[in-house]
Amino acid sequence: MNHEDIIKQITAQKKNTNLRFRIKTKAEAFTQNLFYTLFDKDTPVEDNLDKLAADFKELGDLVCWEPGKSCSEIWEEYCSKLPHLLQKINLDAIAIANNDPAANSVEEVYLSYPGFFAIAVYRLSHELYKMNLPLVPRLMTECAHKLTGTDINPGAQIGDSFFIDHATGVVIGETTIIKNNVKIYQGVTLGALYVERELRNKKRHPTIEDNVTIYANATILGGETVIGANSIIGGNAWLTRTVPANSFVTHDPVIKIKNLQK
Repeated sequence: MNHEDIIKQITAQKKNTNLRFRIKTKAEAFTQNLFYTLFDKDTPVEDNLDKLAADFKELGDLVCWEPGKSCSEIWEEYCSKLPHLLQKINLDAIAIANNDPAANSVEEVYLSYPGFFAIAVYRLSHELYKMNLPLVPRLMTECAHKLTGTDINPGAQIGDSFFIDHATGVVIGETTIIKNNVKIYQGVTLGALYVERELRNKKRHPTIEDNVTIYANATILGGETVIGANSIIGGNAWLTRTVPANSFVTHDPVIKIKNLQK
């Protein structure tokens, strides 16, 4: 195959999708700039909001492939929601600072806790998800996923004062519902029983009621699975059915310890 044929075949294949990789890099830059605007003391809010508006319009023009549809028009609506989102995110930071004995200050939470960063990006992306902006919300949470190892789908519904400790390996699926004052630890999966395209737009991930604690590496699956309020799910538990309120669920492994000294 000569060089000219190679170029023709690659070009023909690229026409099968409307793919521009700069969408990904611009979404990551938008997410970082949004974070600075909301949290960094030295970043001027007014100037940065103007820059964010321009960046958002460019992103909207790139991802809106339907003729005549202007995704950039939703910026003003989104911008009006930022003060409320900031209040919710601050509640998450306070919940982490109040619950984690290793946290020395709320500033430490904002600057160094991967769970906080993943939750904050989720909240900022979730509003765009509700507005049906294509692709951008998922790219925002994927930015957090890449940096923290925490995968929260922007479609999940998460209540106030959410706390993820350590965060690495946490997976929260699109139709998950998490209510208020929930704490989860590293390696927790809130997922579907199985993956099929026919399940699109159906409730396939669990519901976690108020004041639930889920310890490391627990797996909870299924759209009809409900973890009742005030329950504690122990580490490594595997659940595919509903747990009543005020339950204590444990996984009981068999551990053998042998003395190697004779």
